[in-house]
Amino acid sequence: MEQSKAVVAMQHISKSFGKQQVLKDIHLNIQEGEIFGLLGPSGAGKTTLVKQLVGLDLPSSGEIYLFQEKMPALKLIERVGYMAQSDALYEELSAKENLQFFASLYGLKGKKQQQRINEVMEIVQLTDHLTKLVSNYSGGMKRRLSLAISLLHKPRLLILDEPTVGIDPVLRKSIWKAFDNLKKNGTTIIVTTHVMDEAEKCDRLGLMRNGSLIAVGTPKELKQQTNSESIEEAFLVYGGV
Repeated sequence: MEQSKAVVAMQHISKSFGKQQVLKDIHLNIQEGEIFGLLGPSGAGKTTLVKQLVGLDLPSSGEIYLFQEKMPALKLIERVGYMAQSDALYEELSAKENLQFFASLYGLKGKKQQQRINEVMEIVQLTDHLTKLVSNYSGGMKRRLSLAISLLHKPRLLILDEPTVGIDPVLRKSIWKAFDNLKKNGTTIIVTTHVMDEAEKCDRLGLMRNGSLIAVGTPKELKQQTNSESIEEAFLVYGGV
C-alpha cells in the first residue's frame, strides 16, 4: 500500500514497559476512508497500539505519521476522534452538559454547538436521554455517549477502542451503519475488537498476537490465504494454534 497517501503510517513501532515488550516492530499503513480493524485477544497489544496513535503514549522506538505529519503533534488532535476503552465522562453532569463541555474544548459554540450535539446524539440513538444525569446511564448508554463525544468535531480519523462492548446486538448493528456512513464521507476509522462478526465488517484487518502484527488483509483475503471458513479460524492458523 502506498505510504505517501496513508492517513496512518507506522514504521518499526516497538513499546516496552520495563523489561516487558508489548509491541514488537509494527509496520502498518492505513488509507483514507477505510474501516480498519485491529483484532486480537486481550493482552495482544491493541490498546497500547492505538494509544501511540493518539499521542497518549510514546513508542520506545519507531515513527508514526498521521496525515503525513510526524507524531506527536498538537495540531493534529483536532483532526482525530478517540474513544478509550474506559468511559471518560463526568457522572455528576447530564449527557448534554458533558457534550457541551467537550464541544467547547473543540471550539464549537452557540447554534453550531447545539446542532452538532443533536446530530451526534441522533447517531447513537440517545436523543431522548440528553438531559439525564450520566450516573443514571447504563454501561451501554455510557459507551454510546462516549462515541457521540468522539464524533463532535467531525474528525477525519476516528480511533475507537472496543466501541461496542456492553451494547446490545440491535444497537451494535445501527452503530456499524453509522460507521459506514462516516466512511462514505471520507472518515478513516480504526476499531479494536475481539468480536469476530465485527471483524467481518471491516475493510481490512490487522491480526495481533503477543504484541506482533501477524497478518494484514481484507477479511476475504485472510480467509482465502489460510483456507478458512471464518476469521476466527484464520486467526488461529496465523497464530500457529
